[in-house]
Amino acid sequence: MSLLGEILTHNQDFVEKKEYESYQSSKFPNKHVLILSCMDTRLVELLPKAMNISNGDAKILKTAGALVSHPFGSIMRSILVGVYELEVDEIYVVGHHDCGMASVKAEQTLEKVKHRGISQETLDTLQYSGVDFNRFFKGFDSVEDSVRHSVSTIGNHPLMPGTVPVHGLVMDPETGKLDLVVDGYKK
Repeated sequence: MSLLGEILTHNQDFVEKKEYESYQSSKFPNKHVLILSCMDTRLVELLPKAMNISNGDAKILKTAGALVSHPFGSIMRSILVGVYELEVDEIYVVGHHDCGMASVKAEQTLEKVKHRGISQETLDTLQYSGVDFNRFFKGFDSVEDSVRHSVSTIGNHPLMPGTVPVHGLVMDPETGKLDLVVDGYKK
């Protein structure tokens, strides 16, 4: 059976047994927080547990490196929707040590792109059309600096009300320990 088949079979059983009932909550976060974190698999369960976040407590956005790479991209739009439509009153940007984005280099990623079947012609067309792969596939050298950058992008956004604190933290993906990088209460 394919992975999709396994998921759908499990889902049918999950629904029939009404296992979803223990996860039901409002669309509004109980703790009125939004967490932007990395998509690293080690953080899926560790991050909420380490922050005392239960189902229904927070809006959680995940992106590679917990990066807000464009002030008018989908991540920033989601954050603003959280603030204006979903009762978010605080924002937490949580990066982590040993992040895969720290080692991302455009040249290496483009080699993997070609290895997976994307032609050089396609890459040349995209580059000719204005795609800057060095910027698009840019990682970072310091997780703390990256968190500061995302906090600054969010906190200084022209549509972000000054009353919403934006905090920055870095997590140890082995222990869950959080280190404060930016205290959003101290603007």
